[in-house]
Amino acid sequence: METRFSASRRRHLLSLAAAGSAFCLPGLALAQGAWPNKPVRIVVPFAPGGTTDILARVLAPELSKAFGQSFVVENRAGAGGNIGAEVVAKSPADGYTLLMGTVGTHGINQSLYAKLPYDPQKEFAPITLVAGVPNVMVMNTKRAQALGIASVADFVKYAKANPGKLNMASSGNGTSIHLAGELFKSRTGIFMTHIPYRGSGPALTDLLGGAMDVMFDNLPSAMPHIQSGGLKAFAVTSAVRSSVLPDVPTVAEAGSLPGFEASSWFGLLAPAGTPADIVNRVQQETAKAMNQPAVKERLVAQGAIPSGNTPAEFTRLIDAETTKWAAVVKASGARVD
Repeated sequence: METRFSASRRRHLLSLAAAGSAFCLPGLALAQGAWPNKPVRIVVPFAPGGTTDILARVLAPELSKAFGQSFVVENRAGAGGNIGAEVVAKSPADGYTLLMGTVGTHGINQSLYAKLPYDPQKEFAPITLVAGVPNVMVMNTKRAQALGIASVADFVKYAKANPGKLNMASSGNGTSIHLAGELFKSRTGIFMTHIPYRGSGPALTDLLGGAMDVMFDNLPSAMPHIQSGGLKAFAVTSAVRSSVLPDVPTVAEAGSLPGFEASSWFGLLAPAGTPADIVNRVQQETAKAMNQPAVKERLVAQGAIPSGNTPAEFTRLIDAETTKWAAVVKASGARVD
C-alpha cells in the first residue's frame, strides 16, 4: 500500500507541478521579457557639449523616470555623425540602443558623402522629433572687434578683401553647421577654410580661444557664450528671427540673401525592426517630457523648439529634409569622399 500510495502521490505532485508551470511560466516569461529590464543607451554621434548632447542629456533623465530604468547617454563621435549612427544601425532591434539623430545623419550625409556605412531610410525606425533649432553665425567677440567686423556685411567685405585668411569651424562634415557655412560661402562668393571637429563642444572651445574665426553653430550650444559676451552673434540661419535673440537679424536680412535658410533638428531613432510597441511608448514619453513646463521653458530659453511628434510625422519630416538638403549640397558644391 505504502509503495502504491507513494507512486500515486508522486504522480499527483508531478501533475500539480506541471499545472503550476503552465500557469506561472507565461507570466514569468512576460516579466523577464518586459521592456526595459536593463539600461537603455542613447547614442549621441558627436562629442559632449554640443546641442545633440545637450538635448540627449535633458531627455535621458525624463525617460529614466518614466520607465523606471536608466537611460544612459553615450557619445560616439566622428565622421560627421556617421560613426555613432552606424553603431545604432548595426545594434540589435530590441529597444536597448537608440540614436539621437540629426539633420546631418538623416538629412544631409547621404548627399554629402560618397558612401555611408549605414542606410538612413532602411536601417532605422524613426521615433520622434525631439526639437528643432536655428543655427547662428558667431565670431569670437574680441577677434571680431580686432578685425573691425560688426555685421554680416562687414564680414563679407573683409573675407573678399582677404581671401583664405578666415577659417570656419564646424561640428563635423555633413552637419547643418557645416552646410550652413558652405551655403553662406556659395551665396556670398567668399572663401573660408573649413575645419571640421568631432562636435560643437570642441569647435566652440577653439572659437572662444581665438583659434577659429567663425562658426554657424546650433543656437542652444552657442547661446550661453552669446549671453556671456564671449561670442558675437551676427545672424540666425532660420527663415525668421529667433524669439530668444529678437534683435539679431536672419542671414537673409543681414546679408541680402533672400531664401537663405539652414536650420537644424534632432530626433530619436531606433534600429529598423524595433517592436512598434517600444517605438510608440518612447515617443509618447518623449512627447510628455518635451511638454513639461520646466523642460519646455529650459529648451525654449536656449533657442530650441521642443516637439515630440509621432513616428509617422517624423518619417515624413526626414523624407522632406533629405530632398531639401540634397539640393543645398548640390548648390553649395560641398562633397566628402
